[in-house]
Amino acid sequence: MIRILFVCHGNICRSPMAEFMMKKMVDDAGLAECFEIASAAVSREELGNPVYHPARQMLASHGISCAGKYARQMNTADYHYYDYLICMDNSNLRNMQRICGGDPDNKMFRLLDFTDTPGEVSDPWYSGDFLLTWQDIDRGLNAFMKKLDSREK
Repeated sequence: MIRILFVCHGNICRSPMAEFMMKKMVDDAGLAECFEIASAAVSREELGNPVYHPARQMLASHGISCAGKYARQMNTADYHYYDYLICMDNSNLRNMQRICGGDPDNKMFRLLDFTDTPGEVSDPWYSGDFLLTWQDIDRGLNAFMKKLDSREK
């Protein structure tokens, strides 16, 4: 089983979008039983809050539900439990390393680092552009799945 934790600042936009998009992707591929997928925040600001309404709408427009998801903060136990801790931007990465005391096992990545054009996933909290965020995440997830597939061969 491959365990993946997606991480963003508040766990109400980008990381839950990535979590539920990835869950659908592996389910559609008939691989759901091979993965454990979750998401978390590096901050405490949104703890206990549901996925932000525009993010829920974007997921729903693609037939994806995120019902029952509430923001939680990542912790050091997550580092030991998950195989991949995948964040959305440089600030998330720094905060993940701070929370976990570094990354000695090289488990931490930015999602778009799996693509041919590494960078940061657009933050819709500031841009308001949930479609761009969807596109960034989709591109990153597809590249990540290709990496996993090539690893299995």
